[in-house]
Amino acid sequence: MKRRDLIATTAAVAATGLAHPFNARSAPAISDNVVKLGVLTDLSGMYSDGAGPGSVLCAQLAAEEFGNTVAGNPVQIIQGDHLNRPDTGGDIARRWFDIEQVDAILDVPVSSIALQVQQVAHERNRVFLNSAAGATVLTGKACSPTAAQWTYDTYALAHAAGSALLQRGGDTWFFIVADYVFGASLLADGTDVVTRGGGKVLGSVKHPMGTSDFSSYLLQAQSSGAKVIALANSGDDTRAAIKQAAEFGIGAKSGQQIVGLNTAITDIHALGLDVSQGLFVAEGFYWNRDDRTRALAKRFMDKMKRPPTMIQTGVYSAARSYLKAIDTIGTDEAMAVMAQLRAMDLDDAFARNGKLRADGLMVHDMALMQVKSPGQSKGEWDVYNVVGSIAGKDAFPPPNPDCSLVAKT
Repeated sequence: MKRRDLIATTAAVAATGLAHPFNARSAPAISDNVVKLGVLTDLSGMYSDGAGPGSVLCAQLAAEEFGNTVAGNPVQIIQGDHLNRPDTGGDIARRWFDIEQVDAILDVPVSSIALQVQQVAHERNRVFLNSAAGATVLTGKACSPTAAQWTYDTYALAHAAGSALLQRGGDTWFFIVADYVFGASLLADGTDVVTRGGGKVLGSVKHPMGTSDFSSYLLQAQSSGAKVIALANSGDDTRAAIKQAAEFGIGAKSGQQIVGLNTAITDIHALGLDVSQGLFVAEGFYWNRDDRTRALAKRFMDKMKRPPTMIQTGVYSAARSYLKAIDTIGTDEAMAVMAQLRAMDLDDAFARNGKLRADGLMVHDMALMQVKSPGQSKGEWDVYNVVGSIAGKDAFPPPNPDCSLVAKT
């Protein structure tokens, strides 16, 4: 049975919830003689373009860099579809940990599902490396010593895009918000950056996940007179809202700036530059930024025929760092691996100046992009101008005292 009978020091550390330095020499070696990573994602629904099969591929690309072997043991990548349902995601996580002997779960779009998976991983002393869920509660009140929020959070998205628009005169805002945990978190962080920057939030409206008709929400935003209409949603919801705003003539030409606070390159491509040009986007990865991003993108594009998203490359970075930690310490015991990850300087095609904090937030540099006009673009996926780089300490929030790991450290 896999790691059920943990040594006393491991149990003590897990019980306290502290990010305590772990002595890898006292930990068991590779359990079951295999390192198994499960990519739990949305394989066919509204988040599948930005995560989905591309996230699975990115985990596989990371394993390939180690020859699909780490510390003398084979690496296996499996995948699961949570169907955007918290109960389904929780059930898969329990089955993977209890029966299929998965060591770590990665990706997990939808914050409500990620919260369930994070709790299950903590209870079973397994690792959860979240790339796709952005709610700040994951590293706040719900933080876990065996979990990391690797790629972004709503604070980083809101503050990067919000600060840029405030500096450009966008001092009145209206939010169109997905009615679930992620949307609420993005609204709270967006409101914070606007008010702290001297702006005003003139209103907000919530919509259900999977909304196809945004007309009433857009008309409310238009009638508010706000200079910025912020979309606190993602995936197909963001695409539908941006597309319909263009159809209604709402946007820069009418004196209102649309901003998608969580917009992926696949969204821009699907919408087209005619519709999305001028949009500001906070990103942790852009395929055409430098030689390292282009090298990873080429490996991805050889199989997927398009570049990877921020979330997908976050899965690559998390999987690669996880395997590197195991290779260094010679064990896949969860607390030992997490201690090693916190001790490492994280630098790869995705992570720049990265550091995993005690609260589980991986802080790294972010970039602000602006969508090119059709005339500026030199190719199908040449969609962004890099407006600026944002240091991790400025992009991400300070440690949240609601996290027990922060309070006790």
